[in-house]
Amino acid sequence: MDIKEEKERVITAGLHTGRRDHINDTTEESMRELEELKNAVKSLDAQIVVFDDELTPGQLRNISDALGVRVLDRSMLILDIFAIRAHSHEGKLQVELAQLKYQLPRLHGWGLEMHRLGAGIGTRGPGETQLEIDRRHIRTRINYLEQELKEIKKRRGLIRGRRQKDGVITAALVGYTNAGKSTLLNRLTDAGVFAEDKLFATLDTTSRRIVLDDNRRIILTDTVGFIRKLPHYLIEAFKSTLEEAVAADFLIHVIDVSSPEADNQMQVVSDVLSEIGAGGKPVINVYNKCDVKADYIPRQNDAKRHVYISARTGMGLDKLMAAIYDTAPGGKREYRLMIPYSEGNILSILHSREKVLSEEYTEGGTLVAVLLDDVSHSRYKEFEIND
Repeated sequence: MDIKEEKERVITAGLHTGRRDHINDTTEESMRELEELKNAVKSLDAQIVVFDDELTPGQLRNISDALGVRVLDRSMLILDIFAIRAHSHEGKLQVELAQLKYQLPRLHGWGLEMHRLGAGIGTRGPGETQLEIDRRHIRTRINYLEQELKEIKKRRGLIRGRRQKDGVITAALVGYTNAGKSTLLNRLTDAGVFAEDKLFATLDTTSRRIVLDDNRRIILTDTVGFIRKLPHYLIEAFKSTLEEAVAADFLIHVIDVSSPEADNQMQVVSDVLSEIGAGGKPVINVYNKCDVKADYIPRQNDAKRHVYISARTGMGLDKLMAAIYDTAPGGKREYRLMIPYSEGNILSILHSREKVLSEEYTEGGTLVAVLLDDVSHSRYKEFEIND
């Protein structure tokens, strides 16, 4: 049997909220009268109207009644996209939690509407009973999901603790959705992360390791893409993922220079980072997609480090690696150590953990030139020679 995919015709509508800044309200003038929108729905034979802002339960219900079609707001649309894009167990839990927290107050709103229908079989009584069941079910499910995510957060915290104990350096890739973070991660690490030119192509956290020339090991973590007017409960639901940015030693902020809204998108990312407590971290601004737009000049550049690249073609990645080398903590210097032959285990440790530049066998022991950070240098200082 052939199954035909039916496409729905959608009208997008702006919502003037009284805010005039470019980040929160892209509407330059008041919306047309609702009657005009209704006429557009009829003439275009649209089935759905999507508003570019979050609507209250009452607004959703009243506008839907007035237009005679299904009405979605920005949050509902984002949640739908998130639900499609999430693939890992954690990602699915996070999206479901955000959906339920969004639905609960709106279910209450419809309950008030049903209450106005009056008592009687088939109206108020059975309807309200079902709504109460639905509310209890949603609250129970929310509690379950929150506990599951707490356990995931705890496990993630243990992993971060082990990394810190082992001296592993961490960096988080952050940026507006579709900026090219996953493509960049794939370029730097051969991670094989799904990357496509669409909003929220990847929601699931992926971590991969890179090794710098001085043998410093860095864990790069891809985070969920940001977006303007990101619903608060989405930020709350994805906090365990976003905490990778909070805990990171430094951030790699990927910016899509081909977007006409690049400067505003940079500000959105900065605002969200400040909201989650990651605003004061060292940042490398990575201006991506320079193969598409090579003449981009940022409106402001507060980052000490910034590079222009194309993650798709590989252009500028050598400069990005140099910036990572300079920004990552634990920078190393070259030292010469004389390791006695009786301390052969130390030589093995140096080869496994550090960057050994040269090695020479002498009468007094093995002379090695090695790159060490301050902590490692203090550990092997007794073997150092200065001549």
